[in-house]
Amino acid sequence: MEYTVKQLGDIAGVSGRTLRYYDQIDLLKPAWTNEAGYRMYGQEEVSRLQQILLYRELGVDLRTIKKLMESPDFDEKQALLEHREQLLARKRQLDLLLKNVEQTLAALEGGTPMSDQDRFIGFKEKLIRDNEEKYGKEARERWGDAAVDSSNAKLMNLTEEEYAEVDRLSREIIDSLAAALGKEDPAGPAGLKIAELHRKWLSFFWPTYSKEAHAGLGEMYVADERFTAYYDDHAGQGAAEFLRDAIAAYAKK
Repeated sequence: MEYTVKQLGDIAGVSGRTLRYYDQIDLLKPAWTNEAGYRMYGQEEVSRLQQILLYRELGVDLRTIKKLMESPDFDEKQALLEHREQLLARKRQLDLLLKNVEQTLAALEGGTPMSDQDRFIGFKEKLIRDNEEKYGKEARERWGDAAVDSSNAKLMNLTEEEYAEVDRLSREIIDSLAAALGKEDPAGPAGLKIAELHRKWLSFFWPTYSKEAHAGLGEMYVADERFTAYYDDHAGQGAAEFLRDAIAAYAKK
């Protein structure tokens, strides 16, 4: 089958503007342009669009999708197998959240009261799953399975108050980075305060703290483009480097 922009957009559930943008950034090029000037797509492009939309559904940004699909090691079947595993993990997460809601409703209607741990278990499992999907491979290679599993177990045992504190610290780190960029020295009081906030945040995940490991994590924030993108997107360009330098100065104290 061959499709115009409109036809492909209709069957895929995306707008023509989206397809034209994918063409513009060289993510999904039409197979050819016909004599009337219409962009035309064939089966290869249909398969590629399916992969793109699956990645998007899993929260992968367009820049990363392009990099993955242009890799000489890209394998469509393997990618589909990985999509399936991630979608099954998401299904398990949704089932858990649904069970959580049903238990809460039952408790409100006079059933068995829920513990604070049970109220938040679904959200904590989602956080662990998201971290494993994004950074699990690198974290396990750097620190080992035992350390990562211990960190996940510690997160699962957080109380409601501790879980709220993790979220508060995360937001304060981002806000402080945004306020310090271009105005403060990473090794100065503001930078050291941010590094201290980051150490407190880590204490909810790491079984034990070491300055060396903290500094190594700061280096990874700059070496790994996914971490860099997270901090730069949320706090401003250069935020990941500022945080790395602040942590390095803090670790030398």
